[in-house]
Amino acid sequence: MKKLTILIVLLMVGFSLVACSNSSSGKDKNTLEIALWDENASEAVDASIEAFKKENPDIEVKVTYTPFAEYWTKLRTSLGGGSGPDIFWMNGPNFYEYVDSNLIENLETYIDDDPQFAKENYYETVLDLYSFEDELYAAPYFVDSIGLFYNKKLFDEAGVPYPDDSWTWEDIEMYGEELTNKEENIHGYVARITENQQGYYNIIPQAGGYIINEDKTQSGFNTPEAKEAFTFLQNLIDKGISPTVQNQIETKATQMFISERVAMLPEISVHAAEFHKELGDDLGVAPLPAGKEEGSVIHGIGWAMNSKSDNKELSWELIKSLSGEEGITTMAETGFSTPAHKEASQIWLDSIPSIDLQVFLDAHDIGVLYPISKNVAEWQDVETKEIQSAFLGEQTIDEALEKVSEQMNKVLEAENME
Repeated sequence: MKKLTILIVLLMVGFSLVACSNSSSGKDKNTLEIALWDENASEAVDASIEAFKKENPDIEVKVTYTPFAEYWTKLRTSLGGGSGPDIFWMNGPNFYEYVDSNLIENLETYIDDDPQFAKENYYETVLDLYSFEDELYAAPYFVDSIGLFYNKKLFDEAGVPYPDDSWTWEDIEMYGEELTNKEENIHGYVARITENQQGYYNIIPQAGGYIINEDKTQSGFNTPEAKEAFTFLQNLIDKGISPTVQNQIETKATQMFISERVAMLPEISVHAAEFHKELGDDLGVAPLPAGKEEGSVIHGIGWAMNSKSDNKELSWELIKSLSGEEGITTMAETGFSTPAHKEASQIWLDSIPSIDLQVFLDAHDIGVLYPISKNVAEWQDVETKEIQSAFLGEQTIDEALEKVSEQMNKVLEAENME
């Protein structure tokens, strides 16, 4: 009996020591975990981690890259279970959900106590994107706007002048026809329907419309401007200038561009380095052609902190290493994307000298912030389904836009009653 008692005591002591050596979430107190989805950022992320470890040599940093299609489900499940990474990438469409669920830390107290992090050094658009009730919940990392990438070789072969800031929708249609070669299966342009940020989220504002009004109470989909925008895109598909939506579902537009099956592609700035690697000096970029107005959707990524992290002070130091001036300067030099830090963004301009990256910085002057509301995922699901259905010939554009607007307005009404 005495031996059994001693054994029980020893086991209890052992369990106690294990518990003390780990955090409340079961993680080692000397380990920070990072989660993001794009391995193209690894060079910049790794350099920032090394800088952090010089100041914190006893801290191990583990990085997990999860494909975007699985990222949010995995993240939400782990955070909801009281564990998850200490810091992670946040985007606009998911921001409100994570704030509302108290899954991410309010960073204002850290910023207030830290003179090295000054909001005025960052683009206001991305600060607005990650602020709730005027308090910041994700540190700006990079911004992305939309430009018109084009293949110089295909333009030269067709005898078409390169696009510039004077181009309009009419130029897309006129020169798009000249660039289209059905025998070679080359399209002049991609009317982006399967990706809203790169496509109609730009076209609707260019038509003089909006996706969601400023006070987030009304959908702009069932308006004359939205119908004009989608009619323009449908016309490009009908004329064979753009691949069909079915084609775009089967093969990503970025892959079509890299494979030189498309002459012009509206796309986010993040792809500049990738496209240049594939196309070299044949790559060009210009501002998005204007409709009635100019317009380019502005979005960006921020670093958020797990509200249940047991290493919050260290997590903030790591966020600073990644998102502070030194870390973002490193990212600028890699050419990965436009840094959210204004001064560092100038360094990014020199990362690919052969193309005019200034296009993406200038887009902030005419930019439209990526449209979100508290329950954006609900109305975006309807938006994606109905709009793609129309372009697959299952209903008219007017019918689709009416359904999107009706459901979106119901979601917005419910939001404003909460």
